[in-house]
Amino acid sequence: MNQLHNAFTLFLSLLVEAMPFLLLGVLLSSSLLFFINEKQLIAQLPKNPFLGAAVGSCVGFLFPVCECGNVPVARRLLLAGVSPAVAISFLLAAPTINPIVIWSTWVAFGDRPSLVIFRVLFSWTIATTVGCVFSIQKDVRFLLQDSFAKRLKPVKSCQPEPAQLISPLLQSGSFIIEQGQSLPLESYWSTTIAKSPTLAFKSKLQPFFDNVIQEFSELGGMLVFGSAIAAIIQVFVPRELVLSLGQDTTTSILAMMLLAAIVSICSTVDSFFALSFAATFTSSSLLAFLVFGPTIDIKSIGLMASIFKPKIIVYMLTLIAQLTFIFTLVYSYFF
Repeated sequence: MNQLHNAFTLFLSLLVEAMPFLLLGVLLSSSLLFFINEKQLIAQLPKNPFLGAAVGSCVGFLFPVCECGNVPVARRLLLAGVSPAVAISFLLAAPTINPIVIWSTWVAFGDRPSLVIFRVLFSWTIATTVGCVFSIQKDVRFLLQDSFAKRLKPVKSCQPEPAQLISPLLQSGSFIIEQGQSLPLESYWSTTIAKSPTLAFKSKLQPFFDNVIQEFSELGGMLVFGSAIAAIIQVFVPRELVLSLGQDTTTSILAMMLLAAIVSICSTVDSFFALSFAATFTSSSLLAFLVFGPTIDIKSIGLMASIFKPKIIVYMLTLIAQLTFIFTLVYSYFF
């Protein structure tokens, strides 16, 4: 009974910690939809897969969200037609490469600046590499859950379709039915702004809140599920079992990667959790915890399942784990 009580306490603490960041991500996602011109955004992104992934890895500076808030923003980027290289690299890099996390890492490990520098460098490299790998798949629908793929912008055909066969409900973006006619949201707002700026602002509020409610309800369920699994594993898998593996360089790196996946701590505070192991674990294993945890943990896997197919998440997890292990192992021989 005591273990169940501890599991429930951890479950609530994970939710309390993660929900504000999830809400922040949803709000940013909705802002992307209604306050940023998607066509201009896509046009300005590099077409080259490597450059697109490199830019996507740095977008976290503009949207400082952790691993709970980056998923809704990545969902919106994909719905806007952004390439998988940009969306995936942002999804993996944003929890680490943003000013809030960099600052918190510096506060915790100011006496070890190499940990701060290489956390950013390794996270950027891994996110860019994984984004480039998945950009090889031209049809992004192959990577996504069927329910989510149906919401993507349709691929334009070379032959124009008859106007009477095009249903506004099947097209991307938001269409408004006005007096029996369908109008794209962008056209509707531009017309409304010309008539009345005040009315235009009010017309944005309702669809904005509708999108917030939809995104939060979809991702909130996944977050609850992932937090429950993380809490159960933390309670019923003895931490001593994980810590006993950290006897040398190789096993300590693997142990801290496993610990990062299990504890599912938000990237804004994970540096202080890792600091508690600084006296018993090597710097390379601490770096592995700081790099691997924000990209893949049990809680974030639940959220990512709302976007990607299970096998894609497995591929992503395997690739990230391998790159993290290799980079931190090389780091151990020089620092």
